[in-house]
Amino acid sequence: MFNLSFRLQTPSLRLRVTLASVSKHKHLRNQFPASTRIHKIPKFAEKVMLENKVNSTHSKSTGLPRKRFYRARAHSNPLSDSHFPVPVAPSHVDYSLHYPQLFPSSDEAGSCKKIQFADIGCGFGGLLISLSTLFPNTLMIGMELRDKVTEYVKERILALRVTNPGQYQNISVVRTNSMKYIPNYFEKAQLSKMFFLFPDPHFKEKNHRRRVISPFLLDEYAYALEVGGIIYTITDVEELGDWMKACLENHPMFEALTSEEVEADPVTKLLSSATEEGQKVDRNGGQTFRAIYRRIAPSL
Repeated sequence: MFNLSFRLQTPSLRLRVTLASVSKHKHLRNQFPASTRIHKIPKFAEKVMLENKVNSTHSKSTGLPRKRFYRARAHSNPLSDSHFPVPVAPSHVDYSLHYPQLFPSSDEAGSCKKIQFADIGCGFGGLLISLSTLFPNTLMIGMELRDKVTEYVKERILALRVTNPGQYQNISVVRTNSMKYIPNYFEKAQLSKMFFLFPDPHFKEKNHRRRVISPFLLDEYAYALEVGGIIYTITDVEELGDWMKACLENHPMFEALTSEEVEADPVTKLLSSATEEGQKVDRNGGQTFRAIYRRIAPSL
């Protein structure tokens, strides 16, 4: 006689199965094929789980997706080849897929209203959620390379739209590699704000080319930002903070905001409080390093 209890989890399903006294009870033993052994029980349980359609990826109390079903590696290699659709030009971005209430059909995507905020490496979407209510008339998008994390943010936004009618219609997320495809999504001078919060530090010197802030990539960001647009960066790694600040300081199309301007900007307060990484640093009593710069016209 034995008692076996095990739990199965998939990204969308979960089931707890208990088998009791299988070895000595014929009526229980007959429920399983003779070829079924203990190591095959999980497959059988998964089949039962699918048949019963037990879906527990969303919290019953809040209706929001539960993060543990969408966990992924902390970072991805931005130089590797990933397979996902990429628009050939900004005019091919289908706004009706991202903002269905504001753009009921793809024909309206050519309207004058464009995305203005881009959260690069948006993670689990905390900043987007906070910015959505702070700037309800501004379109914004999160760009994330990890597929499971992107799926979580999509589900989170959909759930928030359902539970808060009329709100969160101005935010969306897309799975893409922002180090390669920024010009595919944004026209020249389209953006007014870009966010780079707690990016991968890539500590090894040979991997510095993977960093999302670099002199070469700043040229592309300057292209997408309007004059007067702001680029926000924050990290809990001092060396990376110095690196990002030096890259921005040495670029001819960016200048640092004054301390007064930083304090007066309501967005700066969200940089460390709205994201999961920022909250983790705060809980651990860590230090953060910000670099906030304005896009300027190049001097002739």
